[in-house]
Amino acid sequence: MLPTLKQLQHFVAIAETGQVSRAALRCHVSQSSMTASLKSLEQAVGVQLFTRHAGGVRLTEAGTRFLRHAQQIEDAVLDAVEAVSVAPVDIAGTVRMGVTETITAYVLPGLLESIERKFPRLRLELLERERHDIERGILRGEIDIALLLVSNLPGLDHVTCETLLRSPRQLWGHPEHPLMTADRIGLADVARHDYILLDMDEHIATVGKYWGQYGLAPQVRYQSCSIEAVRSLVAAGRGIAILSDLVYRPWSLEGQRIVRRGIADKVPSMDVGLVWKREPATAGNVVALADYLRSALKGREKARM
Repeated sequence: MLPTLKQLQHFVAIAETGQVSRAALRCHVSQSSMTASLKSLEQAVGVQLFTRHAGGVRLTEAGTRFLRHAQQIEDAVLDAVEAVSVAPVDIAGTVRMGVTETITAYVLPGLLESIERKFPRLRLELLERERHDIERGILRGEIDIALLLVSNLPGLDHVTCETLLRSPRQLWGHPEHPLMTADRIGLADVARHDYILLDMDEHIATVGKYWGQYGLAPQVRYQSCSIEAVRSLVAAGRGIAILSDLVYRPWSLEGQRIVRRGIADKVPSMDVGLVWKREPATAGNVVALADYLRSALKGREKARM
């Protein structure tokens, strides 16, 4: 008997959270239902997918191989639903949209094809720039709308900002790192271990703010502008990092595993949103695109919960 989609979704949630209880909360089911779902899945595939430890569960070797395929199936189903639910809209013209590097890499790939299906006559001009350059472009009328990390955005009098997606930050580490099996993890615990610091999209300033609130600082061993380098260093056991779920991938480029754990202390989410100039009145094609982005991003966030 083949696994059901619901079983695959439950399995992915357990693998990504590392705990049956947290996976149950994410999927809005009881812990007993989540445990029963996992047991039925393991019976269907004929192998054990997790082993238990003090802090939760860890993927077996077979579970690690199975996770890659389960995530691909989940993504394919989301894409299939979106493909048949998007009705084309007869909006034309050009929209100049500013984006930062993080948005280009981790948000746009899943949106561009659906935008083209929704607005076949619309010409979307993407302008990847630093956040402060995008702000200036909006104020000068050189950029119609921007999709960026609004959690980094200072208060501006002449622009409108709307948050569409909030991505929690969690601790990333090698599966055998001691913090990955700890009962509770706080920033003070993280500070005692080598840290891999990402220098991208104003991330260092964000790190300084929330660590500073606790009078702490990470013990930086490596620093890189490349998120793939950070991912590879974490997966190789060279250190740990606190990064957003939006940019999380369970494997490095070398195929080494990365796991996540929640942090007990308050860590700000990474928020993605829309920014546009308040005056003059926004063009109709910009409004239509904003409405669609609003629906698409919030829909994908809900599907991942």
